[in-house]
Amino acid sequence: MAFCANCGAALTQTSGFCASCGKPVVQGVLVAAPATASAASTAAPGVAAASGLTSNLAAALAYLLGIITGIVFLVLEPYKHDRFVRFHAMQSILFCVAAIVFSIAWSIVVDVMINISAWTAMALTPIGLVISLGFFLFWLFLMYQAYSRREFRIPIIGAIAAKQLG
Repeated sequence: MAFCANCGAALTQTSGFCASCGKPVVQGVLVAAPATASAASTAAPGVAAASGLTSNLAAALAYLLGIITGIVFLVLEPYKHDRFVRFHAMQSILFCVAAIVFSIAWSIVVDVMINISAWTAMALTPIGLVISLGFFLFWLFLMYQAYSRREFRIPIIGAIAAKQLG
């Protein structure tokens, strides 16, 4: 019995496509049947076999530490050739830079407002907390989208990230 190299589903000999994932099946690329059920769960396609991470997990992890993990996944050998991982790594870097720039600008605004009126600055504190919560929730949303194999583009940042990848 033959199995799909992409998802591991059992294949019929006459089919040209996998019934489970829909990927084209090349007869020379079929994976041999796993010996046990645990071996079937550990067998993964492409990049996963070489490094232990699937492309969707690597793309989600690119957001984990922002600039650091974005750069790591842009230069690591199995992932620097995967367009999906590279896009999310670049978008992670740009999102982190935008969040840092906004944070610095917000701090400057609050400092100026403290010099003008302390009451106004105290009113800006809860607004800053809500904005920080929004950044955090959006960061989680981006990780979820990457893990779900979706190429979600942040309106301006996503276009820049896609342009950087060529």
